[in-house]
Amino acid sequence: MSNIEKKPRTEYRPCVGIMLLNNRGEVFVGCRNDLPDEAWQMPQGGILEGEEPRQAALRELQEEIGTNKAEIIAEGKTWLSYELPEEFFVNGWEKRWRGQRQKWFVMRFTGTDADINLDTPEPEFSAWKWVPVNELPSLVVSFKRQVCTDLLAEFPELGRSLAPPLATV
Repeated sequence: MSNIEKKPRTEYRPCVGIMLLNNRGEVFVGCRNDLPDEAWQMPQGGILEGEEPRQAALRELQEEIGTNKAEIIAEGKTWLSYELPEEFFVNGWEKRWRGQRQKWFVMRFTGTDADINLDTPEPEFSAWKWVPVNELPSLVVSFKRQVCTDLLAEFPELGRSLAPPLATV
């Protein structure tokens, strides 16, 4: 057993999350293709070494949904964290990370549905849809619900209207 395997998981993987809104104020969710049960989530992913969170958010959007036709309209003030349940550990995660620490960005989608392409080099989603913001907590997997709830609490105006009223940052 190597030293890394003996080391307790104490760190959170630095990541970004993207709440992508269409012109009706609905949010993009994708169905993960690597879990046996239906598991919906918003685009998210790791921050590369030397990369700024804003850059990571635009890169992850392109990598996960095949387009970066979006503009950042808000940035979360805090980092939100969750722990990954042991049954979800894959690809060496159990040796390094206990979960993810995420900086969230709210983005306005500037493309059309035809611009969204899940057939990416490393596909993460098998399906996608636009949903009302208030449906998010009931759609996401249980271990990500608190992050989703905290995110919606930070941006309460998103759940009150069809059009996102946030000022561009």
